[in-house]
Amino acid sequence: MQEITLISGNRAKIINTTNKLKPFNIKVNNIKMETIEIQADTAEEIAAYSAKYASEVLKRDVLKNDCGLYVKALKGFPGPYTHYCGDTITEDGLLKLMEGIKDRTAEFREALAYCKYGEEPVVFSSITKGRIALKKSGKYGYSWDFIFIPQGKRKTLGNFDDKERFELWDDSAYIKLGEYLTNMNK
Repeated sequence: MQEITLISGNRAKIINTTNKLKPFNIKVNNIKMETIEIQADTAEEIAAYSAKYASEVLKRDVLKNDCGLYVKALKGFPGPYTHYCGDTITEDGLLKLMEGIKDRTAEFREALAYCKYGEEPVVFSSITKGRIALKKSGKYGYSWDFIFIPQGKRKTLGNFDDKERFELWDDSAYIKLGEYLTNMNK
């Protein structure tokens, strides 16, 4: 069984990555460490930089995940600043910014950066489309889960338990990563 080290302290990211890579016979180990999170325009750039940094510090192959919420009416805000906005204005602040706005189209962009020690990172991306709710709803998950409604659904992610919620995310980045790692080791 192949193993990969995920750099994250986020329980949901650890569970989701473990579940998504299991069909590829890839075991996910986890290390929680602070990485440098650069200011950049995309989740891909941020994840790649953090993966390279962690790989060099730990002297091993690593996987780093970064995602951002991009709201069309706010010209992509919070985008790469999603984590910071979660700590500062929170989902309540985003709802306040959205007051009176009819186009509530939004998407989560997720970037998985795999960095083989001593090499440059390879990044795989996926997009989960949806919209911003008018008000917070749900009891599962955290933060943005209470205001993001996935495409084709009527309720926020916060209304779905972990198992259901993880299935609502676009998992194409995990599939591409699993195939890449499988082919790399043939």
